[in-house]
Amino acid sequence: MLDPYRDRVLVCEIDANADVVDAVDIALYDSFAQPESDHSEIRVLVDNPRCSRVVVYTWNFDPDLVESALAQGASGYLSKTLGARELVEALEAVHAGERVVSSQPARARSAPGLDWPGRTEGLTDREAEILALITQGKSNAEVAALTYLSPNTVKSYIRTTYRKIDVQSRTQAVLWGVAHGFTPDHRRIDHWRGGP
Repeated sequence: MLDPYRDRVLVCEIDANADVVDAVDIALYDSFAQPESDHSEIRVLVDNPRCSRVVVYTWNFDPDLVESALAQGASGYLSKTLGARELVEALEAVHAGERVVSSQPARARSAPGLDWPGRTEGLTDREAEILALITQGKSNAEVAALTYLSPNTVKSYIRTTYRKIDVQSRTQAVLWGVAHGFTPDHRRIDHWRGGP
């Protein structure tokens, strides 16, 4: 998504489960399959001397989440419905010292050009996120708490996800998730190193 803007944005690392190694201007905290409701991770990034600023990248605009992230020291709270150009512009504004919070988007669909595991199999971004959390071993109650969805909504997403990936049980869904890229990402984007 950001590749066409390499002259304006340089991606250093991609691993939400590892320490920040490079000095970065902005740590973009992607909430996909991450604990949106546990902003201690955001605080850790804010307190890291290698991160100048932290921006949350999410589709969840629950007012308590936005307020909590900003109270923890996040410099921005950006919607996943932003197109690449708008995202780059928002990151540039944060880099310039502005606090940027996207207006609460309608939850209709993601921006064109975004990709996520399971998209080619017909999973929506939300179904993919819930499957990623299940693949990580989260219970339905934990998924509901982490995504700020009701338990019944989570169950509904799980049912439709199971139908789309043609599985009958949670064990089968986890195995499918592991085989299709739903485990946490532990790779660096080496082709970004060294700049445009």
